[in-house]
Amino acid sequence: MRSEAVVAEARRWIGTPYVHQASVRGAGTDCLGLLRGVWRGLYGCEPCALPAYTPDWSEPQGDEVLWRGLSRLLRGKAIEDEAPGDVILFRMRDRGVAKHLGLQTRIGAEARFLHAYSGHAVVETALSAPWQRRIVARFAFPDIQEG
Repeated sequence: MRSEAVVAEARRWIGTPYVHQASVRGAGTDCLGLLRGVWRGLYGCEPCALPAYTPDWSEPQGDEVLWRGLSRLLRGKAIEDEAPGDVILFRMRDRGVAKHLGLQTRIGAEARFLHAYSGHAVVETALSAPWQRRIVARFAFPDIQEG
């Protein structure tokens, strides 16, 4: 499978409203639900069941639950080794846990990513300097080839 397939599948979700814990294209999703939906679109089913989670999940304990989960299912990459189709993990607050993610759609000077966040539908956003500073990890889907 090629990285273009990841980007194409992710873009099918643009406009899906933000709904916490949801993962239904066109009806509702959160950032993790977007990743789950793209995974289903690529592989046909989800790799594992997810427990219910609260908006502040893992914050009180300072536990990097999302980072560990992504590390088990996806191929870790160097942050600077960007490619279309990568999953990027963000730390939104200093000393907070990393709990926002997106899918990179373009690299270089025109870098962009898709994500869902509270109060917004799934959007494709410029991967501007403020977003880039928040990246703490980068992953590729299993068996994805660049280009």
